Amino acid sequence: MPTDLMLSVAAENLQAKLKQTAEEQRRVSLIQPFHIWISGALSPVCHVLIPKLLSAEVFPGVSLISLHLLDLDGTEEGLQDLRMETQDLALISPQVTVHTNVEQAFRHADVVLLLDDGPADGESDPEEDRRTSVKKISERYREYGRLIDSRARREVKVMVSGDSFVNLRCSLLVDSACSIESRQFIAMATQLENEAKAIIAKQLNVRASGIYVTDVIVWGNISGIFYIDVQMAKVFNYDGAVKGPPFFWQPVLKWLETDLQSLAGRRRGAVTLKTGRAAGMAAANGLLAVLRAWSGAGDTQEVLSVGVPCTGRDVTADSCGPSVGDKLKERIQLSLDELLQVTQTQTPRREKSREIILYLQQTRT
Repeated sequence: MPTDLMLSVAAENLQAKLKQTAEEQRRVSLIQPFHIWISGALSPVCHVLIPKLLSAEVFPGVSLISLHLLDLDGTEEGLQDLRMETQDLALISPQVTVHTNVEQAFRHADVVLLLDDGPADGESDPEEDRRTSVKKISERYREYGRLIDSRARREVKVMVSGDSFVNLRCSLLVDSACSIESRQFIAMATQLENEAKAIIAKQLNVRASGIYVTDVIVWGNISGIFYIDVQMAKVFNYDGAVKGPPFFWQPVLKWLETDLQSLAGRRRGAVTLKTGRAAGMAAANGLLAVLRAWSGAGDTQEVLSVGVPCTGRDVTADSCGPSVGDKLKERIQLSLDELLQVTQTQTPRREKSREIILYLQQTRT
């Protein structure tokens, strides 16, 4: 082929490519991206969470996702590796940005997932270290709240997950983001709920996944004193004296109610000790379950446990909801006392805590 002809073909190909690129950019500019911000993005949770977030499973009506990975304690190199992994594994190439500071944090956010976690509090930790941890977490989450308040969309959904001070962190966000409805902030108790379901499933020899154990409710302090409520819990496909079709269910056995509390409190630590790493899959599945329900893609009859701000008014439930007896009130009061102690550690003048675990039941249709 003559040189002149090759140059002519190359010029035509270049023009065609530039035209195609410009058209693609114009098309993308017409689509409003759905902004998801993840703080603590180098957490093991993200390796399971991110691929699901980018699928149509969680946000079926979203055509373009812009994912923002934020980690104030991580490195630029680690975040860049996660960004490349995310783009390589995604079916549709998403917009992914990385951040190691709060300069652009939570701008135009539609969903914020906060995975920043302080050291787990336990009896072996010195009191001074605990106070220091609470102080650092409080400063960070107050700043997060102010940034969300000024930069995120008004209808933003904010979810707080982790092993330490979950209720406190969510409460600090609510206090700092005054212009955003408090109902748009939740603390994740779904991982604890799923761990309780797994224990019940193991004891009764049914599958832990799917709908074989449902309607387990968590009350109290997610990362402290809590209570697993099984008064509404149902077990399907239990191989007992009475069996029925797949839709037939039986109430959870009474003896589980006593043993379950201590077993649920130890399960996460046992898994971490055995595997040598945090339970990332369990936390990711809990986040995804709530996100699906919140976006309307989940089961409309599923009961999920989340932490929500309490305004001080009495909480009521319909006839299908759980009953709150004297025994449950006593357990909730123990959790509230513990939360007040944590709150007073970082804000001594604060008179009462707004943190309490309630249950979120999707509207039945």
